[in-house]
Amino acid sequence: MAEALGTGVLVFFGVGVATLMFGFHFDGASTAAGVVATALAFGLVLLALVYTLGPVSGSHLNPAVTLGALLSGRIKPVEAAGYWIAQFAGGIVGALLLWAVLGRSPLYSRSSTGLGTNGWGSASLIHISEGGAFLAEVILTAIFVYVILTVTGKTGNPVTAGLVIGLTLTVIHLVGIPIDGTSVNPARSLGPALITGGTALSQVWLFIVAPLVGAVVAAVLDRMVNGEHKKTADVPRQLAREATGVAPSPAAPRQQAR
Repeated sequence: MAEALGTGVLVFFGVGVATLMFGFHFDGASTAAGVVATALAFGLVLLALVYTLGPVSGSHLNPAVTLGALLSGRIKPVEAAGYWIAQFAGGIVGALLLWAVLGRSPLYSRSSTGLGTNGWGSASLIHISEGGAFLAEVILTAIFVYVILTVTGKTGNPVTAGLVIGLTLTVIHLVGIPIDGTSVNPARSLGPALITGGTALSQVWLFIVAPLVGAVVAAVLDRMVNGEHKKTADVPRQLAREATGVAPSPAAPRQQAR
């Protein structure tokens, strides 16, 4: 429930601001203003969700983050599957709720206003190629997931982890929005694409596959760079509990001792 709720909230607010900026053209004549507003929306919402839902689920809210955690040995495959189902479901519900709200405006058109979808070619602000969009998503996701794996690790600071994660996502959006709208999160991309259809739906495969490839790269980097500073399966939630004052589970001290 935490992963579904959090992913839905992230999509509602992040994609909502993107739609208002670039669909309704609230950015006026300044594309830069729309980019900054959207980047801040995604980053600040994620920052709040990390501290709010972190003690419950680790606040992945992103199938790529869950894959990175799985490959790093922090969660089990069965648990990861549950996370993925919840995240995609939450992303779809969040997009549906956003569409239900914006669709009540006489100025909204699903074909022209859209719903903050990702894309390449004519759907990109810089008309990036398919290959360029794929590479960008791999790089940006790898950086994002690697930062998460590091700051929620054994040597990370649980008090500032959420701030680092939120600011990292903000910077990634500042770069990625002009390229392809920035996904780095398959659940964020699928929901809006299903509703919008057309080009967004035909291109959404890239924004599912490329972030997952980036997560694999991040897990490899985590092993190479962080080495023996490996994390136990419960460390992300344990760190979140410490940051919020909630007592860790009794098993945590024994895991750290081992």
